[in-house]
Amino acid sequence: MGTMREKVGILYQPKSLEATELAQRLSNLIKELDASAWVCSAWEENIAKECVEGTDLVICLGGDGTILRAARIVNPLPIPIASVNLGRVGFLTDLPAYDALDAIPSFIRGEGDIEERSMLEIKLVKNDNQGFCALNDAFVGRGERCRLVRINVKVDDEVVTNYKCDGVIVSTATGSTGYSHAAGGPVLHPLSKDMIIKPVAAHLCSNTALVLPCNSLIELEINTTHKAMLSVDGQVEVELSNGDVVVIKGSEYTTRLLKYKRPKNYYGMIIGKLLERE
Repeated sequence: MGTMREKVGILYQPKSLEATELAQRLSNLIKELDASAWVCSAWEENIAKECVEGTDLVICLGGDGTILRAARIVNPLPIPIASVNLGRVGFLTDLPAYDALDAIPSFIRGEGDIEERSMLEIKLVKNDNQGFCALNDAFVGRGERCRLVRINVKVDDEVVTNYKCDGVIVSTATGSTGYSHAAGGPVLHPLSKDMIIKPVAAHLCSNTALVLPCNSLIELEINTTHKAMLSVDGQVEVELSNGDVVVIKGSEYTTRLLKYKRPKNYYGMIIGKLLERE
């Protein structure tokens, strides 16, 4: 048995009535176990960030999107994240809802296996050098208008190519089953530290994905005459202008997923979930 987790945060998907109701039930259960609990909508990231200091465990109630928000809320603190699957497929979520009330007490007692998932560190090179973190991916490309953009790609200060495309995805192994996979990218083992560069709808140029080691430094410079954007985990969007540069590298921080039952066959599980989508 591990160390008692005395302060627990609960992040829930606010559009799910099931998640809202389960959040209250878990809060009551945690207090019965002589631990404290705070509850917050996963969409209120700034409010949740004010609560995480001193938290020993965060429980997510929702789908994979809720975990992506939790990863940004917790970062850079090494707080483990447990998850209850109330979404559809659930590549990241661990517990089915019917197991939650039985499993959570074991987490409070310090039990469970930790998976360390790599993250991205993203910087928009401008006057304020805005910084972001991502568990899944970053997308640099066109905005609302259906017009191609040009993206100059450098890796470790060396020019790789100039894509004419809808955009370029830089993905972690965790994100390799998301947007990158939908665009034709490879699936990496979830514990891999490698990154993927994948162009989206490349025109008259290579559409091949590149797999890079985690210590690579990626620079994406956008050339466009219309609106473009940087999208982080598909949830945070920042408008880009012609000539803007986005620098991406592997983060020194990780997302620590707390697992109730670690899958024995990652690839079998992943393929099974991909087939469920069809």
